[in-house]
Amino acid sequence: MVDEAMEALNVHPGGRYVDCTLGAGGHARAILERIQPEGRLLGIDADPVALETAALFLSDFKSAVVLAQSNFAELGQVCREQGFAANDGILFDLGVSSMQLDIAERGFSFQREAPLDMRFDTTSGPSAADIVNHYSEQELARILWEYGEERYSRQIAHRIVEQRPILSTLRLAHLVQQVLGSRRGRIHPATRTFMALRIAVNRELENLKVALDQSKGLLRTGGRLVVISYHSLEDRIVKQFMRAEAAEHAFSLIAKKVIRPTSTELRSNPRSRSARLRVAECLA
Repeated sequence: MVDEAMEALNVHPGGRYVDCTLGAGGHARAILERIQPEGRLLGIDADPVALETAALFLSDFKSAVVLAQSNFAELGQVCREQGFAANDGILFDLGVSSMQLDIAERGFSFQREAPLDMRFDTTSGPSAADIVNHYSEQELARILWEYGEERYSRQIAHRIVEQRPILSTLRLAHLVQQVLGSRRGRIHPATRTFMALRIAVNRELENLKVALDQSKGLLRTGGRLVVISYHSLEDRIVKQFMRAEAAEHAFSLIAKKVIRPTSTELRSNPRSRSARLRVAECLA
């Protein structure tokens, strides 16, 4: 949703923007192309591999782009350290990137054999394997239910505990498939389990709440906050935050309803089918 994100951000020459989920740099490059010659962009990502990829992709913009490895839960500190305390726009593109899904060794995908990792930053924190093999059955069931909205969370958690140790993506996916059979319809039976573990590993929902709250003090009057989410839990947090800030007259809702991908994008990029974009403008 690059075009929709650029329009929502109201990107203009000379502006200052923050991409909180840099990834391979697709959104960042679109912003940089539109803010020349005086504009600047700060790109943040917890994934060091993503930063290396983006650095090469954006190298022709030289000093117009600043990159920082950090979780966006530390958004305020990173912005102040890098000289981005007042911005014209802040963008979040949540979830796992195509680049991360396509690198089997990262353990995000249930389509190929790989270690159960799922960390955005592979240098810190517990991996998915740590959670799967060491958490209690009750805690595993809670994670699958709360973060994956998995109806069969208890049955899956029970089977995981029975079959431990589980160290690979395909083993976990096969185990979940044994529990659920073909009850998932169009999506793979392990989809919700893998999503729940990824969210838990990276503390995605907790960090999103923290980052959204920090974004308020980092936007100029008229600056835009744009968030692209990919499942209902993220979108609910974003919607509630923006509406609460609008009720306090801190933000104005630019689009009253969620913005979805166009049919053209859906044909060219099927992974965008669950994307939901929300935008609000800072009033204070």
